[in-house]
Amino acid sequence: MPQSDDRAAYATLRAAILSFDLLPGEALSERGLEPLTGASRTPVRAALMRLENEGLVRRDGRAWRVSPIDVAEVRAVLEFRATVEAGAVALVVERADGEGIAALRAFVSHPDEDGPEAGLRDGGDFHVALARLSGNPFFASAMDDAMTRLSRTRWLEVRTEQSRAQARAEHLAIVDAVAARDAPRAVALVSAHSAGTRDRLVGFLEEERRRLRGRGMAVVDDASA
Repeated sequence: MPQSDDRAAYATLRAAILSFDLLPGEALSERGLEPLTGASRTPVRAALMRLENEGLVRRDGRAWRVSPIDVAEVRAVLEFRATVEAGAVALVVERADGEGIAALRAFVSHPDEDGPEAGLRDGGDFHVALARLSGNPFFASAMDDAMTRLSRTRWLEVRTEQSRAQARAEHLAIVDAVAARDAPRAVALVSAHSAGTRDRLVGFLEEERRRLRGRGMAVVDDASA
């Protein structure tokens, strides 16, 4: 099967999960997803396996299920991200050259596509790029994994232009502190940004749980509520 079919099926399913068109806890079948994706069973299976690696779906016997959002896991990942990024940005202040900082500023400042998908992608890319400037590949890898695991939850936050604009402003402030070689301020701004994100995401999860419970679906694992 052409690789492009795999990518198209993956993109379609991922978008449906992130936008809650496929709800947390919803049962999935490879055959049943063929009409949604316009692909045959083989690329659908490949897409599901890729989504499983991202934590967005999980196996349920021979079938599949959209993974419920585990609030305890979200909090744990956010704590991990905050600690990793605080350590990374201190090294960025020390090690990043002017060209790297300028490139990061240009990335944050560029006019983005108007939409939550662009906001989700750009926000994640910023944090990974910031960690990469530390010169330590383990920081970048850890940040990439954390942002991937938070992608569905972060979708709840980036749906409005106001939230995307706030994130861009906070990202630019972090870049300014790095450019000024002000490590304490850079660490403080990164920590405040992480804390604000944590509070908003947990709040959004609680709101979505109340809304989706009325539809008989569980947005979070009950054991984690």
